[in-house]
Amino acid sequence: MEKDEIHLRRLPAAAPWGPHADSEFHGVDFLPEDLSEAPVETGMRVNKKYSCLPAEEKGIHIINIRAIEDIGYDQHESTLLNSLSKNPDADCKYGLYFRDGKRKVDYILVYHYKKSSAGKTLARRAQQNDASVRSSKQDQPLPGKGVQLEMGESETHMDYHEDDKRFRREEYEGNLVEAGLELERDEDTKIHGIGFVKIHAPWNVLCREAEFLKLKMPTKKMYQINQTHGLLKKINSVIQKITEPIQPKVAEHKPQTVKRLSYPFSREKQHLFDLSDKDSFFDSKTRSTIVYEILKRTTCTKAKYSMGITSLLANGVYSAAYPLHDGDYEGENVEPNDRKLLCEEWASYGVFYKYQPIDLVRKYFGEKIGLYFAWLGVYTQMLIPASIVGIIVFLYGCATVDENIPSMEMCDQRNNITMCPLCDKTCSYWKMSSACATARASHLFDNPATVFFSVFMALWAATFMEHWKRKQMRLNYRWDLTGFEEEEEAVKDHPRAEYEAKVLEKSLRKEHKHKETDKEKLTWKDRFPAYLTNFVGIIFMVGLTFAIVFGVIIYRISTAAALAISSTPSGRSSVRVTVTATAVIINLVVIIILDEVYGCIARWLTQIEVPKTDKNFEERLIFKAFLLKFVNAYTPIFYVAFFKGRFVGRPGDYVYIFHSFRMEECAPGGCLMELCIQLSIIMLGKQLIQNNLFEIGIPKMKKFIRYLKLKRRRSLDHEEHMKKKQRYEVDYNLEPFAGLTPEYMEMIIQFGFVTLFVASFPLAPLFALLNNIIEIRLDAKKFVTELRRPVAVRAKDIGIWYNILRGIGKLAVIINAFVISFTSDFIPRLVYLYMYSENGTMHGFVNHTLSSFNVSDFQAGTAPNDPLDLGYEVQICRYKDYREPPWSENKYDISKDFWAVLAARLAFVIVFQNLVMFMSEFVDWIIPDIPKDISQQIHKEKVLMVEVFMREEQGKLQMLETWKDKDKKKGENCNNHSPRLSRSRSGSLSSCHSYPLDV
Repeated sequence: MEKDEIHLRRLPAAAPWGPHADSEFHGVDFLPEDLSEAPVETGMRVNKKYSCLPAEEKGIHIINIRAIEDIGYDQHESTLLNSLSKNPDADCKYGLYFRDGKRKVDYILVYHYKKSSAGKTLARRAQQNDASVRSSKQDQPLPGKGVQLEMGESETHMDYHEDDKRFRREEYEGNLVEAGLELERDEDTKIHGIGFVKIHAPWNVLCREAEFLKLKMPTKKMYQINQTHGLLKKINSVIQKITEPIQPKVAEHKPQTVKRLSYPFSREKQHLFDLSDKDSFFDSKTRSTIVYEILKRTTCTKAKYSMGITSLLANGVYSAAYPLHDGDYEGENVEPNDRKLLCEEWASYGVFYKYQPIDLVRKYFGEKIGLYFAWLGVYTQMLIPASIVGIIVFLYGCATVDENIPSMEMCDQRNNITMCPLCDKTCSYWKMSSACATARASHLFDNPATVFFSVFMALWAATFMEHWKRKQMRLNYRWDLTGFEEEEEAVKDHPRAEYEAKVLEKSLRKEHKHKETDKEKLTWKDRFPAYLTNFVGIIFMVGLTFAIVFGVIIYRISTAAALAISSTPSGRSSVRVTVTATAVIINLVVIIILDEVYGCIARWLTQIEVPKTDKNFEERLIFKAFLLKFVNAYTPIFYVAFFKGRFVGRPGDYVYIFHSFRMEECAPGGCLMELCIQLSIIMLGKQLIQNNLFEIGIPKMKKFIRYLKLKRRRSLDHEEHMKKKQRYEVDYNLEPFAGLTPEYMEMIIQFGFVTLFVASFPLAPLFALLNNIIEIRLDAKKFVTELRRPVAVRAKDIGIWYNILRGIGKLAVIINAFVISFTSDFIPRLVYLYMYSENGTMHGFVNHTLSSFNVSDFQAGTAPNDPLDLGYEVQICRYKDYREPPWSENKYDISKDFWAVLAARLAFVIVFQNLVMFMSEFVDWIIPDIPKDISQQIHKEKVLMVEVFMREEQGKLQMLETWKDKDKKKGENCNNHSPRLSRSRSGSLSSCHSYPLDV
C-alpha cells in the first residue's frame, strides 16, 4: 500500500465516538455504517494526509459538520464539532492552507445551503434514536426519487431541489476523494448561507496528473544560453544600461545566461528533476490547473447522466469554483507574494513607463493571459514609431497650410464665387469664401504626406505582425511551449454542460420512443433551427445598424436645412461643423449602446447553437461579436468616406429621399475633413467612455452592490463582524473572470481605427498609444485586484485573433487606397496639375472642379425664397462636379474631365493596392518567423536531451555489466571451493546463481 493511502478498519461498538487520536482530519469525520455491528478489531489507523476512500469500504462515510449536526449526537460526544467551531488562526494563513497549516488550498468550490432552525440544539437532536441514524445513512434518497430525510417531528422538511443538490455534492465530493484529492469543508464563515469546500492535491496526485497532462518541468540539467559577441554584445550592454530605469524590479525579468532543460514530467524519470523542494516544484498556477482538470473529468452520476464541474456549476449545485489568489496585495504586515509584487510593479499607474513583467504574469495567471498582455505590450510599443510619423505628417500639414494654393483661392474674397443653395427654398446662395476655415483645416489631413503615411502604415501593420510572431516564438521557448500542440489540448477538451444536457434530452426522447440510444451526439439537423436563427438574427442586426445610420442621415439633412434658415452669416458658415459634430455624437452614443446589446446577442446566438467544447464556443462567439461590432463601429465612417456626396444629383435635378429630403453634399474642400471629425470623435469617445470609464466604473459598481448585499445579510454579532475574512471569502466577493474576448475585441476594433482610415486621421496612432498606456495598467489592476484568479490555460499563440488582425491589415490597404483616390482631392489635383494646368501650378484648380448652373433652370418650387440675400441678383451659381456648362450643347451632362479623373482614381487604387501588398509580402518574407538564436537554442535543447538519455542508458549498461562480472567471479569462487566444503557445493552453487535474481 502506498505511503499516502489510508488503512481503515471497522470501529468497535465500545469505542467512544469522536475524533481518533491519530487522525488529523478537519471538517470531516468517519461514522460506522451500523453502530450495533462491532467486530472486535483494533482502531483505525489514518495517515496525516487523508487520501482517497476505497469504494469497497461500505461502512465508511464522509460527513460534513452540518450533516453531523442534522443526524444528532450527545453534547459530550461532539468534541470534533467543538474544536472546529473555533476561528482559524494564523497557522492556516487565513484560508490559504487547511486547518493543519501544512496542506495548501489549491482550489475552492462554493455552494449555497439553507441553515437549519437556530432554536434546535445538539442536545435536542441527541434524543433521536440510533435507528434514525442508521436509516438516514443506509437509506439515503437518490436525486429524483422524492424521498426526504426524517429528522424529527418538529424538523421542517428541506426543499426538494436543495436536497437534490446536497446529494449531488456529496457524491461528487466522494468521487473527488476517490480521485486522490483531499477536501475540507467550511460553513462557519462571515458570508451566511455560503459553504466552501477547500481542495488540496497531494504530491502523488500532482505527479500523476502532470504526467497525464504532459507538463514540461525543469530538470536538474542546466545549460548556457548563447550570448552575443563583439559589437552586438557592446550594443546590448549599452541598451540594457539605458533601459535599466524602465525595467520592472522582479527576478523573473532579469536577463538569464543559463536555463534549465525542460522535459515532460514522468514518475519513472523523477530522478531527472530537481525535487529538493517538493512544496515549490509545482507552483500555485500549475497546482490549480491540475485540480481543475480533475474537477472537469470527475463525474456525478446520481442525476441519471454524468456531470462534471461545468455541469454542476450550470445547474446551481455549486455557485462558484476558483483557485485562490496568493494573498493580500495591500495593507500592513502583508507577507511578500507574487500578487503583491504584480500590484507594485505592474498594476500601478505609477509604473506606466516601465516594461511589463511578462514572465511573472505568466507564472501567476498562465500562458494564455500572459500572451494577451505580451501582445498588448508589443502592439503598444509598435504604436510609438507610428505615432511619431503621424505627428510629423500632421505638422507638415500645419506648416504648409499657408502655401496651399487651392485653400488660398477658396479663402480669397476677390474671386467672388457664388455657390448654389445647399437646400431647397429656405437656403439661399452663398459665397465660397465662407467655407475658408473648413478648406484650411482639411489641408491638415489632405496633403501629399498622407499618401506616404498610408503606405507607411500598411508596411507598419505587416512589420507588427512579423514582430509579434518572433516575440511569440521567444516566449514559447522561454515558457517551454515549443513542443506543446493545442491539438493535444483539444482532445482533452471536455464537452460543455449545455451540450451534455442537450444530448441527454435527445437520448431521453429516443428512450421514450423505444429507440436505441448508443452514443448520442448533436447533428446539423438538431442545430438547424439555431443556425437559421443565427442567420436571420445577424442579418436583422446588420439591417438595424444600417437603419440607424440612415436615421442619422435624415437628422443631418433636416438639421442642416433648419440651421440654414438662420439669418446670421456666422450661423450659416458653421452649419456643416454643427451638423457633423452633433450627428457624430449621436452615432457615438448609439454605437456604445449597440456594442453592449450586440455582445449579449452574439453570446445568446452562440449559446443556442450548443457548441460542443469551450474552444468551439469561444471561436464562434468571437466571429459573431466581431462581425456585429465591426459593422456597428465602422458603418457611419464608411458612409462618410464612400457614399456621402456621391449620389446627390445636380441643381435642377437633385436626388430626394421620401420626395422631400435632398441628399447631402460634401463641402467644397471634400468630405475628408468630415471623415476626420467622424473618426476622431468615435475613436476617442469609444476609448474614453467604453474602454476606460466602463472598465473602471462597472466593476466598482458591482463590487459595491455585492458589498451592500453582504452587509444586509451580515450578522450583528460584533465578534463575527471583527473577525478577519478567510482568503476564499475575500476572493468570493471578487468579480468572476469572464474570458479575454472583451479585452481582445476592444483592441482589435482600435487596431481597425488605426489602420483602416489612417489616411484621413494621421493622429489616430498617437491617441491609440495614449489609450493603451492607460489600458495596460487598467487591465492589470483589474486582473490583480478586481477579478477572481482565473484558471491557468496553456496556449502557444493568440489563436483566431491573429487571423483577424491579418485580415484587417489586408483590408486596410484596400480601404486606404479608396480613401486617397475617391474621398480626398489628391487624384483630381494630380490630374489638373499634369493635364489642365497652364503654368504647371495649382492656380485655377478650384475653378476647374466647379461646374456652372443657370438659376433659370431650377425646378418649380425649389428656387431660393430670397434670391437677393447676397445683395445682388444671381444669374449663374457654381456647384462641385464635372459637368458641361449651361451654354454647352449637352448642358449639364457629365464632362470628359470626370472620366479622366475617374480613370486616374481607379488606376491609383490598382497600383497602390498591388504595390503595398507586394511590399507587405516582401516584409513578411524577409523577416523570419523564428529568430535565429531561438532556433539554435531549441536545437541545442534537443541535442542535450538526447545526450542526457544516452548517458542514462550507458549508466544502466555499465551497471548491468558490473552485475554480470560479479556473477561470473562468484561462480568461479564457487568452483574453487576446498574439499571439506564440497558437501555443501550444490547448496552454494544454487545460492550463487540466485544472486542476480535477487538483484
